[in-house]
Amino acid sequence: MEEVKYNCAECKDTGMIWTRDAKGYDYVRKCRCVEIKEAKERLERSGLTREFKDKRFDNYNTYGNEKLEVAKSKCESYVKHTIDNDGKLPSLLLCGQVGAGKTHLGTASSVALINAGMAVKYMCYREEMTSLKAKVMDEVAYTSEINRLKQARVLFIDDFLKGKITESDINIIYEIVNYRYNNDLPIIISTEKDLDGLINFDEAIGSRIIEMCKGFIVVFKGKELNHRLYKGGVA
Repeated sequence: MEEVKYNCAECKDTGMIWTRDAKGYDYVRKCRCVEIKEAKERLERSGLTREFKDKRFDNYNTYGNEKLEVAKSKCESYVKHTIDNDGKLPSLLLCGQVGAGKTHLGTASSVALINAGMAVKYMCYREEMTSLKAKVMDEVAYTSEINRLKQARVLFIDDFLKGKITESDINIIYEIVNYRYNNDLPIIISTEKDLDGLINFDEAIGSRIIEMCKGFIVVFKGKELNHRLYKGGVA
């Protein structure tokens, strides 16, 4: 008889795994392969499909710029540490100068984690905030949507705090960040704010993010890093 080959040997492509707890009760849980598939589908729906295929560490061109070399190395170290760490996972903050390739490095880090079997959810800040605020009066819809962001294994928030910020934004951001902070759930953040900018925006939110990302904070500083203005920047 020909051996059946499965895409996922753990759940045999059913998407579900039966588990017995310490008290002897059986329950079914979603297989990790489903989380990974859902993460990839979400990335596709985000409109970053091409970017997630194209933006990798090996094509992040530093043009020999020492600051960008250090930034790339820090992100690669973050990925390795995250994959190798079975306990509390760290977070990654890419902040500062416009046009320095923060989204590229955040994307490359996310792709590397996904390829290593870790589910990552992509959050385009402005789009998700608009969607969440539109659902605030619908408790069921709002809770369902924000829980996907609060409870994701890893959450990549791109262009964090981009655009005009309202009191409603602050409340929603705090709900997401505080939940992940309290539950040791990592975030990857790209933002044009520097460290002082994050604290000045909201000290409770900014201080939590900085603490979560301790050891893996990359601050881009200097207009020479903006590839939109200066030749030799990040493509």
